[in-house]
Amino acid sequence: MKIAVFGYVKHPQMIDSLKSVLACIKARQLKPVLENELRDEALSSGLDVAHFLTFSSSEDLDGTFDLFLSIGGDGTFLRSVNYVRDSGIPVLGLNIGRLGFLANVQKEKFNQALDCLLNSQYAISKRSLILLESDLPSDETPGQQIALNEIALSRRNTTSMITIETWLNDEYLNAYWADGLIISTPTGSTGYSLSCGGPVISPETQALVLTPIAPHNLNARPLIIPDNVTVRLKVTGREPNYLVSLDANLITFANETSLTIKKAPFHINMIELQGEGFYKTLRKKLLWGEDKRNLQQ
Repeated sequence: MKIAVFGYVKHPQMIDSLKSVLACIKARQLKPVLENELRDEALSSGLDVAHFLTFSSSEDLDGTFDLFLSIGGDGTFLRSVNYVRDSGIPVLGLNIGRLGFLANVQKEKFNQALDCLLNSQYAISKRSLILLESDLPSDETPGQQIALNEIALSRRNTTSMITIETWLNDEYLNAYWADGLIISTPTGSTGYSLSCGGPVISPETQALVLTPIAPHNLNARPLIIPDNVTVRLKVTGREPNYLVSLDANLITFANETSLTIKKAPFHINMIELQGEGFYKTLRKKLLWGEDKRNLQQ
């Protein structure tokens, strides 16, 4: 088994966690390939990884890889998407962070998780992504961008609200007057969108959610739409620019730039170990059923 290993190098537990992970991999005579920056950090911390192969971009990951291991929290898992992209490599998130909705394998259980992988005791959850395109000339745009959780438009350098004109499949929907607007996938429905009043959506649902951020009109509510709908947006405001976040990535656009958001033509294969499905994660991470009146006798 050939394993691409990626981690958040600034995490205080990263080196100790990486050392433990590599020991488990070595004990099974598997082949780890480290992300370039992670290997450099490991070398500077005294780990014997100088002989390890490395990768630095999605172009380095081909069909010979069997697994992409993300070590960190949910933010690290989201960064993994830009490496995996359309390769189809299954992704496993090892949690050394806090919440762990996506990185849902605790570090002390990695040894057991690796055995489950080798014995095919797992399932693949296909997670949809969304992509962003703009009407800017090719030499002025950052190119096609993808997000696993959400794409969010928000104000920049101002306390004033922005106006977000919204079209669905070229049919005018609304002009949101708000601090911003979130376009979320089912995976991202438990993230930023949820904190702004959006619904929780099961990952296999073929839908997107439009969730306004602190709208001026209180009757502007979250809207669930089919994921085959193309969303077109245009922002105006007092400041000349606004922000667009794609998971952890930030891009600045000028007012009046036309943005298009639609479902990506590929998905991410997220590994779910037996007994660690989405609904169990909801109960554990959102504390559903913790009210003592709900507990079974």
